[in-house]
Amino acid sequence: MQIYPSHYINGQWLKAQSSQVFEVVESATEQAMATVPAGTQAEATQAVLAARAAFEGWSALSAEERAVYLDKISAGLKTRIDEMGTAIAREVGMPIKLAKAVQVGGPIWNWANFAKVTRGFAWEHKVGNSLVVREPIGVVGCITPWNFPLNQITLKVAAAMGAGCTVVLKPSEVAPVNAMILAEIIHEAGVPAGVFNLVNGEGPVVGEVLATHPEVDMVSFTGSTRAGKRVAELASQSVKRVALELGGKSASVILPDADLEAAVKGTVSACLLNSGQTCSAHTRMLLPESLYEQAKPLIAAAFAKFTLGPSLEETSKLGPLVSAVQRDRVKAFIKQGIAEGAEVIAGGDVDAGFDKGFYVQPTALRVKPNDTLAREEIFGPVLVVLTYKEEDEAVRIANDTIYGLGGGVWSKDEAHAIRIARRIRTGQVDINGGMFNSSAPFGGYKQSGNGRENGVYGFEEFLEFKSLQLKA
Repeated sequence: MQIYPSHYINGQWLKAQSSQVFEVVESATEQAMATVPAGTQAEATQAVLAARAAFEGWSALSAEERAVYLDKISAGLKTRIDEMGTAIAREVGMPIKLAKAVQVGGPIWNWANFAKVTRGFAWEHKVGNSLVVREPIGVVGCITPWNFPLNQITLKVAAAMGAGCTVVLKPSEVAPVNAMILAEIIHEAGVPAGVFNLVNGEGPVVGEVLATHPEVDMVSFTGSTRAGKRVAELASQSVKRVALELGGKSASVILPDADLEAAVKGTVSACLLNSGQTCSAHTRMLLPESLYEQAKPLIAAAFAKFTLGPSLEETSKLGPLVSAVQRDRVKAFIKQGIAEGAEVIAGGDVDAGFDKGFYVQPTALRVKPNDTLAREEIFGPVLVVLTYKEEDEAVRIANDTIYGLGGGVWSKDEAHAIRIARRIRTGQVDINGGMFNSSAPFGGYKQSGNGRENGVYGFEEFLEFKSLQLKA
């Protein structure tokens, strides 16, 4: 078991002040794999002040100088891809092949891409007699989740550092090992002291310091809608900028003229990635009522291909959930759905067949629009199927949610699909299974949050405008 005794503050590994630790549990074995220290308010404050002291020097560097550091970090991640992929597979439960490709491959690309964005960004332009310049917002508190832990850290920290900000990171205490490895890589890259700081800890302790401290200029948070509301409430007292990437209940709308088999397969894949522990997962399949009986065996067959297995086995298609808490929560939702009259298409309230590990049998249920499972974010390998009679009804069902993060539309007529997609109130819509684009803006409408991540759009979240009025 790996024991991490320190936080990373002001360019140093500082031994934790508290003896309290978080035990990191491997999701496939239920065995402790590491411990990290539980940070205190004093340590969080120390990190904030270190970031503040470093801000002037870091923001004064040229864009090229900052970009060089981002490239070094990307290169450092490449050299440790096996170690990092294994750590995330053990922490989160994603099968090892996918963990290396998605959970580590994505961040490697994003660190390098933010270096490109930093170099190519238009930092100033003329508007009449004004010179409009872009400047870093300052010290940023980054609070990140456990489901795509390294990538969510990267989308905040790499963008903020490239923009000229300094950061304090509080990673999830459920999956923090990847963040500790990243801190080692950042240190080895020679990033100046105080530019990047990491304090492990609970949200009500470390997170609330970041949300309330007067020397923090912005908080970027990814997590549950409930926790995001708390962060926004606290941050409002000092009028900080807040970027929130929260929950989702995304609908995949299969139109009557779609390739049904391709649409079903694509929707199931978009639902079950990372065992459904994805905020933008397509967890609602909207089918024409006339096609439901034809689609049922296709759904069952698609689910059958996602065989459960330990995350470190190369043959596993679907791994365990992240924790016992998450497993029990998802199982409770499945039971509730069946109790409310849902029709089981695949899986259901059945034993996953493992003595150890936080496994849940992937499940598809037909439900009604007002059922609990049609409205609540489950965050597990559960697809709900709803039927509609007319396209206008499909759009109404897709939009009948407090969320607006992702979604999909399937049709053999791409122009038709795009017309429907434009009517769906959500931050991104995949047309006929269009691939995720890490340069396009990612974020949500409604209670899925505000602000955007990825590429230049995420970069600009960490910048202010300044107008210099010049004498004519």
